[in-house]
Amino acid sequence: MLAKVLSSTVFGIDAFAVEVEVDIANGLPAFSIVGLPDTACRESLDRVKAALKNSGISFPSKKITVNLAPANMKKEGSGFDLAIAIGILVANESISRESVEGKVFCGELSLDGRVRPIPGILSCASHLAVEGPKELYVSFQNTKEALCVDEVKVFGLKCLMDLIFHLKGEKILKPEKSVDSEKAKSQNYFLDFSDIQGQWQTKRGLEIAAAGGHNVLMMGPPGSGKTMLAKRLPSILSAMTPEESIETTKIHSVSGLLSKRGALLTERPFRDPHHTISSVAMVGGGSHPKPGEVSLSHQGVLFLDELAEFRRNVLEVMRQPLEEGRVTISRAACTITLPARFMLVAAMNPCPCGYFTDPKKECTCTSIQIKNYLSKVSGPLLDRIDIQLDVPRLKAVEILDKNRSSEPSEKIRQRVESARKVQRSRYRDRGIGCNAELGVRDLDIFCQVPAEANTLLKMAIQELGFSARAYHKCLKVARTIADLEGKHGIETAHVAESIHYRSLDRASGKI
Repeated sequence: MLAKVLSSTVFGIDAFAVEVEVDIANGLPAFSIVGLPDTACRESLDRVKAALKNSGISFPSKKITVNLAPANMKKEGSGFDLAIAIGILVANESISRESVEGKVFCGELSLDGRVRPIPGILSCASHLAVEGPKELYVSFQNTKEALCVDEVKVFGLKCLMDLIFHLKGEKILKPEKSVDSEKAKSQNYFLDFSDIQGQWQTKRGLEIAAAGGHNVLMMGPPGSGKTMLAKRLPSILSAMTPEESIETTKIHSVSGLLSKRGALLTERPFRDPHHTISSVAMVGGGSHPKPGEVSLSHQGVLFLDELAEFRRNVLEVMRQPLEEGRVTISRAACTITLPARFMLVAAMNPCPCGYFTDPKKECTCTSIQIKNYLSKVSGPLLDRIDIQLDVPRLKAVEILDKNRSSEPSEKIRQRVESARKVQRSRYRDRGIGCNAELGVRDLDIFCQVPAEANTLLKMAIQELGFSARAYHKCLKVARTIADLEGKHGIETAHVAESIHYRSLDRASGKI
């Protein structure tokens, strides 16, 4: 007897439908799976057999062949266990064929028959909402994630027998209901900008970066507060739109990072990998390509502390994602493109000992050592950083004065939200989310500057050696400064401030 049951699996961050075909024929007992399954798929035999036996159902002692169609696409993971078990029961005529029509089954089976959660359920639910059947059967631990898609009926399962009774009509399951509070949790940050005394100029630079989605590099001596400032940056970022939340949650779902959170992500990601990270872990890859740090920080922040300690090849692979907002992973068997629209926030010392710019401590490095240390970060990568900030050592009065108040994150976030709202309204017909995403043609339309500002930019190009990319970055930052101040057009003061934030270009210039 032949049975066909629907399932789904993930490729990259998107899902596609899989038809699980089960054929039971007379002959010596055997079980085979075809359709390019990986090791986890092949091991379904033992899991399904034990789950059925421990659920009180006899396993057919016949020749069983399972095909995962389409057969030319690689299948990975244990998410087909549930569909294979149901397919065997349908082929064995224990369950009617009509009871499984229009239903999709995704889940791993434990040996005692319990249904375990699997990664990528949100992608599967999103695919079904557009192209597939509208009933999805998953582990009850995956229901919060699947309920983020309203167009699909989600049924949560604790064990295989719950599903069998439901399909037989003996114990009908009710679809799960979403809870609005789980979809839109309020942002609650424990780290706040009010914790940091001083560093007003750096805070201003980070506010501009948050408002326009700009990349930032902070350079200063040890203990000046670079890491503290970076870790508090999420507390001033604007809230994600529903579309951004869905896309970001998909990435974390296929990476298996939603097992504890479960529901839709509403806080922008903040990723801070160690400097020993490999290039594959940074941009993604592997035999079955998975998202890397640049994709896991999509719509959020990727913080690289001690930037010069990262291997050069790790930093260079970020150049395409920084420019295009996506990363393309090519392998012999497939090519996938993953979203990677993130804010790069980096921190580094000015020299190996860290005290080259410190007025109180003497630097022990030679000029050659300093040059070699700074050269670990290539010019093309620095050119892609919009805002470069000098973070000086705190003065004694700033450290000891406990009565001196510092602006809380809530007030800064309100200004950032207002600027982002202006940008979304301005670019609503162009598919652009913030000023940092403006293209060259867009600059001619939205970033026109007065004659005096053009003179400043001309001097920056001639005297400071600004590249064409640095010139474009200055215009984008100036546009963000104008948005923060509620100005319709860019003024000369905005351009002057944006040039000030190219500290490394100014340091290498002639004036």
